[in-house]
Amino acid sequence: MPQSQPNGPAAEFRIHGITATVWANQAQQGDRLVTRHSVQIQKRYFDKNANEWKTSGTYFPDDLPQIILAMQKAYEYIMLQAADNNANAA
Repeated sequence: MPQSQPNGPAAEFRIHGITATVWANQAQQGDRLVTRHSVQIQKRYFDKNANEWKTSGTYFPDDLPQIILAMQKAYEYIMLQAADNNANAA
């Protein structure tokens, strides 16, 4: 679930081998510092021939429901962060 580290991801959501990683980036916008989020989606799988875990950016149709769910969780996290930031700024 959500975890934050300096220079690390703001949150990761894992659904059956699919990971949506949320990154929080600080940017100057006029006279204020704002947080802009980006999301990276990856699939982890075990390559039996190489006997190691690998990462892929290629997906099969069966992966799509997990991708959708992971992205929805990432979107919800980002929206909640934005709501918290707006509440704190008021």
